[in-house]
Amino acid sequence: MKYLENIKSPEDLKSYSKEDLVLICAELRGYIISTINKIGGHLAPTLGTIELTTALHYVYNTPKDKLIWDVGHQAYAHKILTGRFDSFNTIRKYKGLSGFLKRSESEYDVFGAGHASTSISAGLGVACARDLNGEEFKVVSIIGDGSLSGGLAFEALNNAGSLKKQLLVIVNDNDMSISPNIGAFRNYLVKISTNKSYNFIREKIWSSITRLPRKLKIIENVVKKAEVSAKNFFLPTTIFEDLGFRYFGPIDGHNVSDIVDTLEKIKDLNTPVVLHTITKKGKGLDYAEKDPIKYHGVKEKISSKAVKPIEAPIFQDVFGQAMCELAQHNEDIVGISAAMREGTGLVNFAKEFPDRFFDVGIAEAHAITFSGGLSINGKIPIVAIYSTFLQRGFDQIVHDIALQKLPVIFCLDRSGLVGEDGATHHGVLDISYMKCIQGMVVSAPKDGNELQDLLYTATKNNDGPFSIRYPKETSHNFEKSSSKIIPIGSWEVLNKGEDVLILAVGSMVKRSLDIVDILKEINIDAEVVNCRFIKPMDLKYLDNNYRNFSKIVTIEEGVLDGGFGESILSWASSKNIKNDILNLGLPNDFVDHGPRNILLEEVGLDSKSLYKKIIKFVGR
Repeated sequence: MKYLENIKSPEDLKSYSKEDLVLICAELRGYIISTINKIGGHLAPTLGTIELTTALHYVYNTPKDKLIWDVGHQAYAHKILTGRFDSFNTIRKYKGLSGFLKRSESEYDVFGAGHASTSISAGLGVACARDLNGEEFKVVSIIGDGSLSGGLAFEALNNAGSLKKQLLVIVNDNDMSISPNIGAFRNYLVKISTNKSYNFIREKIWSSITRLPRKLKIIENVVKKAEVSAKNFFLPTTIFEDLGFRYFGPIDGHNVSDIVDTLEKIKDLNTPVVLHTITKKGKGLDYAEKDPIKYHGVKEKISSKAVKPIEAPIFQDVFGQAMCELAQHNEDIVGISAAMREGTGLVNFAKEFPDRFFDVGIAEAHAITFSGGLSINGKIPIVAIYSTFLQRGFDQIVHDIALQKLPVIFCLDRSGLVGEDGATHHGVLDISYMKCIQGMVVSAPKDGNELQDLLYTATKNNDGPFSIRYPKETSHNFEKSSSKIIPIGSWEVLNKGEDVLILAVGSMVKRSLDIVDILKEINIDAEVVNCRFIKPMDLKYLDNNYRNFSKIVTIEEGVLDGGFGESILSWASSKNIKNDILNLGLPNDFVDHGPRNILLEEVGLDSKSLYKKIIKFVGR
């Protein structure tokens, strides 16, 4: 490497000429492609922001000046240019670099990111604190056009425009979110970026401003007004300026020299500014440019000899198959996604039932209330959202769905530990936050067959909301067959025993069954129960069987605070039951990133760890 090995910080970057930046960007692109193709990671997003990232660190004095990224998929070049070149090959690996922005990892990661639409709010907060403290530095918030569909981004834009703080918002317009970008705002950006007449006049006007002597402020103001007039004439609206921002763009987000020139011209403007850049996801890699969805994230290359045959499809694929099957027999079933059609397994449903599929964009709160509207008019809405993202719609679940007893079905994909995406994406809170909502049914299937049956059961339930959580892993067992109704609140005894009662939830059921035989070898006879309904619980089973066991173990892949185990403790306390009860689950701390199997071992929820803990608890 001619350049990257010598760039230990953005300060080193500034020693090069603008002409050198083109070569540095080429080196960055080649290094990222070769590394990520080997170890896996988010490829297409970061290839689209290499020139923008390089220009930002070249113009601004980071870390004094603050760059605040949205999500973090696009920030790999940022990591490399900020002293993490030597460790970049550890990204998303256990104990390695995070795939997202992480404050504890670097002073250049100003604000942790993992969920969309946060950068403008955070940037405005930093800018306000700066002014209150009497400090002097610049704040830049970088956000993609897909993330602009999130309501949080609009709330922040509205507030920032009224406060008039010095803040630069860069809209990285790549016409791509993980699922195809949708919405009126996307169409608005397209109109701006494709209006040749406006862009020609804008360029002429902006060029004239830069040639004016500094003292000719009156003329400068006249010229700026002319730019606004041009926008008003050629474009349907000037939404950013109506919100109180100066708007510049669109500019070519892959011309590093032009980006540098533009940033230098606007960085000292003492007002909120939007810079609109046009980029292409996967830039520089032909197949990634053609299919940025497929190459949004690539998996680590593993030797074919090490690959074990998959016994069953992953849970989200089972969900997708079940959705199509149910929809064929019930025309009222509709599917809703928040920019995660591919990730939640709804691609085939969207193709087979295009009029019954709604992708609302990165707008989880809207997706939930929208589903409530569908419900009151006779439809059966099935909302498929990652567990970690559903947290963004908690208020809507409570007040718009549960309070009105609407039978909306929530399918919580990626519940539990998700692996390499880490703490921002682990779905470890949903048992606690769904269980506390009045009238909410909370369930977790042990395998693919049970997921299919639970989904069918939910479509036949008209008494209120119903949630189904499942992990990012193989479904262990799935045979496409006719679905059956599972009585709500019923549990399933999978192994009879008499020494210890194991109450297992979802992903922990199979792991509990895996240790039954080896427990028998040391004379521990365990009864394993599939607690597929976390709420309501099978009180009939508990009341009839707790006396048979002096020891009870609960196992769940979720935080213990407010979890299933707490429900068992509460039940025992209410009946003055004196059985010894051991609650096993996730620790009261955030779990970092790494392979799912390693993380489960780290938190003591793999089969081997469960075996050891049960032996100790029983006293053998």
